[in-house]
Order: sequence, then C-alpha cells, then structure tokens
Amino acid sequence: MTGDLSVLNYAVVIVLCAFTAFLSHMGMAVFHDGLRPVVPEYIEGRMKRSELGTIAFGLSVGFIASVGIAHTVATGLLNPWLLFLTTDILGVISPKKWVAPILGGIWGALTLSALGLINTVLTGLPVNFIGAMGEISNPVVSCFALFPLVAIFMQFHAKKGIAATIVTFAIRILLVRFTTLSADAMEMFVGIVFLVAFAVAEDRKRGKTMDEDEQNVFSERTARIRKNVVFLMIGGALIAVACNIHVFGGSEVSIYTLAKAYTSTDAATASGLIHQAALAEFMRALGFIPLIATTAITTGVYGVAGFTFVYCVGYLMPNPVFAAIGGAAVILVEVLLLGLVGKFLGKFPSIRDASDNIRTAMTTVMEFALIIGSINAVVKMGGYTGFFIAAMIYFINEMTGKRIMKMAIGPVAAIATGVILNILYYVGLFVPVK
Repeated sequence: MTGDLSVLNYAVVIVLCAFTAFLSHMGMAVFHDGLRPVVPEYIEGRMKRSELGTIAFGLSVGFIASVGIAHTVATGLLNPWLLFLTTDILGVISPKKWVAPILGGIWGALTLSALGLINTVLTGLPVNFIGAMGEISNPVVSCFALFPLVAIFMQFHAKKGIAATIVTFAIRILLVRFTTLSADAMEMFVGIVFLVAFAVAEDRKRGKTMDEDEQNVFSERTARIRKNVVFLMIGGALIAVACNIHVFGGSEVSIYTLAKAYTSTDAATASGLIHQAALAEFMRALGFIPLIATTAITTGVYGVAGFTFVYCVGYLMPNPVFAAIGGAAVILVEVLLLGLVGKFLGKFPSIRDASDNIRTAMTTVMEFALIIGSINAVVKMGGYTGFFIAAMIYFINEMTGKRIMKMAIGPVAAIATGVILNILYYVGLFVPVK
C-alpha cells in the first residue's frame, strides 16, 4: 500500500508510468477505450499530435480528478485511472519519444510520494477517516455480481431479464443454504452464461454475420498489434508486478477488497480476500473482452493492460518475478488469440454489440454499490451528521449538472465528509462517533 513505500515500490511505479507513456506516444497501446479509435487518425496522418493531445486530455481529465484520486485516497492503492489515463496524455503530448518516458516517470514518482504523505496524514486524524472508508468496499463484490443480469435487461428486455433473474436468484438461495461455495461468483457465471446464450440465439435467429470488408480491416489491424507484442508484454509484466507488490489495484471491483486484504492481520482472511478480488477481476475481464477486442482489432491499438487478466495474475502470483513472467505470458497469449477472438465476434455480432451494454451495466451496478458503501462509511464516521453532509454533497452535484461523475461522487462525498467532520472536531463543534 502507498503508506508502506520502498525502493521497489518507487522503481516499479516509475518504470511502469514511464513505459506506458512511451506506449502511448508510439501509438502501440492506450488505456482509455475512447482514445483508442482516435489514435490511428494521427498515425495515418489525418490529425496533428496537438489535436490528439487535446482529445486525450478532454477524455481523461475528469476521470483522473474524480475516479482516480477518489479510489486511491479511499484505499491507499494506486489505480489505472490515476496512472494510465495520465500517461495516455503525457505520451500523446510529448514531442519526442524520449520525452514521453521521462514525463511518465516523473508522474509515477510524484503520485506515489504525494499519496503516501496523504495516507500518513489521514491515519492520524481524530475522526476515524481511513477505518470508515473501508466500509465502501463491503457492497462492491455482491453488487458487481449483478451486472450480467442488468446487461440482459438492457439488451434483451424485461421477459428474458426476469427469467434470468429468477433462475439466478434460485441458484443463489440453494448455494447459500446447502453449500459453502461463493454465491456471488456463481451469480456472475450464471448471468454471463445467460447473456451469451441469448446473444447466440439472437444471431442464429436473424442470420447476422460480419461482412468481408470488416474482416479485412480486422486482419490488418491485428497484424500491427502482433508486431508490437514484445513491448506490450513488457507493459503487462510491469502491471502484474505493480499488482503483486501491493501498490496497485486494477479496477473498482477489486481495489476495495484488496485494501481490506492488505490491512488484514489474519493470513487466511487476507488470502481469501485476495482470491475474491482476483475472481471479481477475472469476471470483469471476461465481460470486457468484446469491447477491448473490438476496439483493438479495428484500430491496431491495444489496451495498456490488454484484456486486464494481468491484474488477476499479479494478485495471485507468489512473488514479483513470477508475476512479471505471468503478466508477459498473458499478454502474449491474448495477442496471439486476438485474430480468433475477432473471428468469433464476427460470427456472433450480438456478443460484440453486448460490449456497450456490459460496460454500461458494470458502471451502473458499481455506481450503486459505491453510493451504498459511501453512505455506510459516512454514517460510521459521523452518524447522521455525516449522512447529512454526504447526502447534500451528492444532491448538490446532481442539481448542478453532475460535475463529478457518478462513479466517483460516493467516495468523493465520503472523503469530503471526513475532512469536514475533522474540521468541526478541531473547532469544538463535533464529537466523533464511538
């Protein structure tokens, strides 16, 4: 965690940020899904670098300032929105390829240093700031398990959505009552099976396939990604190492669970939480394959973390060496299979089309979970005085045009509430909840 800094932590984060900035500058890989389709416009001479930089900044600055900072302050772990969205920008705006890694490395050093200092300050406050922030994570895993069902409602409407929900709920009840298996994991699995089955049935019914022009574009773009595979493998290795040394959480579905694991004093509990985080991350990666694969094979620009399975590898490997080897190997396998993934998505366009619904569904359930968790946190901090402060921050944001995105408003409100309650304590107007 950022509160326990070491030479290894700094070295990994600095090199990781330097390298991802280089990948962005060279147009090999970027993190932001919305930036990926724009990069070929510059590579093929239809856009200036300054224009691409403006687009990258506009797409990413809101996520960096809200989601990136909020999740990291709340957990003490770095995250891809904070690191990789920034290195996307730094790489794109760098005039020379040697400038990009310098700027990226500086960002990595500054980020790790500043957040370590912030974490130290927050742990010494009279109102239980950091301890209460741990409440944010409690609803996350259970709520995330619902995303396939939400996606089914979005794409296939109420009848199929209700049917899938009833079956999934029945399976959950039986698992909880008669087994010790993870009901949340089985929920996700069953939901994804239903989603894929409905998509395949839809395509067979309508006879939908990909046309020849689309297949040719896929082949050309995939060849460009394969040419850069060594660089992409290095990036995957560095990301897996960052996950393994406990300074980095891959996404909102795992970062809060990891934060609890890394602060647990019981080894068995910590190991269980890490495996739970890896499973949630794995299921998230499965859901994002259509989105990431489609944008990659149609643009020739890969994702910095690939399909994001490298996060799972980093969490589970026994040491950084194995994490590096595993991370590189995962990216290699992904790239080698990219052509097959493209052909599969071509046979079943409804699965490809489901990527937008999957992404939206994941965002929706995580927004809900983070709001619930954040309310739990502020009540733990300051009772219903804390609830009043956080609720008004939320509603002010809603009434003024959602200046802070919904994914971040819960943690941001919780952080702001903690700051306000501590200020009230120091001026003698608030007594911490016991």
